[in-house]
Amino acid sequence: MKKGIGQYAIGESFAGFLLIKEATKGVTTNGKPFLTLIFCDSSGEIEAKLWDSTKEDEATFVPEQIVELAGEIIQFRGNLQLKVTSIRPAQPTDGVHISQFIEKAPVDKEVLSEKIMEAIFEMENANLQRIVRAFVKKYGEALLTYPAAAKNHHEYVSGLAHHIVSMLSIAKELTNIYPSVNKDLLYAGIILHDLGKLKELSGVVTTTYTLEGKLLGHIPMMVEAIGEVASELKIEGEEVTILQHLVLSHHGKAEWGSPTPPLVREAELLHLIDMIDAKMNILNRALDKVQPGEFTARLFPMENRSFYKPLFDRKDS
Repeated sequence: MKKGIGQYAIGESFAGFLLIKEATKGVTTNGKPFLTLIFCDSSGEIEAKLWDSTKEDEATFVPEQIVELAGEIIQFRGNLQLKVTSIRPAQPTDGVHISQFIEKAPVDKEVLSEKIMEAIFEMENANLQRIVRAFVKKYGEALLTYPAAAKNHHEYVSGLAHHIVSMLSIAKELTNIYPSVNKDLLYAGIILHDLGKLKELSGVVTTTYTLEGKLLGHIPMMVEAIGEVASELKIEGEEVTILQHLVLSHHGKAEWGSPTPPLVREAELLHLIDMIDAKMNILNRALDKVQPGEFTARLFPMENRSFYKPLFDRKDS
């Protein structure tokens, strides 16, 4: 099997097709234009610079454009970069399609759907269950196909559902250890906490932020949506308020995007579970790209740290 761009190392040559995920215009200190391109395939992504770019280049090399290119893998400021030697737009005769270059969750969406429904069936609080069911029914296929983020963690097809299911698995174990935790409330918070991203993000290909996403953000949008759905279902009272609080506080701090810190036990646990799953997703995917005895590239969401993969971290050990 041909390896993807995510498996290439410094000094290796690349020749093949990649999808442009992002394209940003820039100008050098001496006034010459260039493009910063983020290329991707199903294995990962890599940055490249297209120096002395022309207006034609800017119109040609845009997000969601598949290109055939050649180059060498280099290192720049601790991260891998592709030094491009040739590039051209893909043609219909090349037989390539966008779906070939998009990373997908390692679990089928049908399995993810079953796991989410299993958690809902376990819920005994009728009001919380009805609210969660209403959202799952409302968002349907989008819930099962959207990424969980534009970058950093679970930023792939079905990433949102994968994130939710992983968090539910962690929550199930923790509620066995801490039986006083309200499992229904925690499950409801986990399933709903990031659903606002279905309005915040543009979709599954070259994901960007919508106007609502930039101006409002997924947390306020979801808090408002919970109130609206609860009103439609004629559910009111503390359950609705606390569920809204779980969503409002799940980032933990104001500087991380939460207008209020967690002030309910289940809200604190939701925040911690969210952090665990996001960080493990980042680490696991980064470590999968290096060999034992090597460091990962610097990981921005992990305070720009590079993580070491121990020599005894081998599949055959």
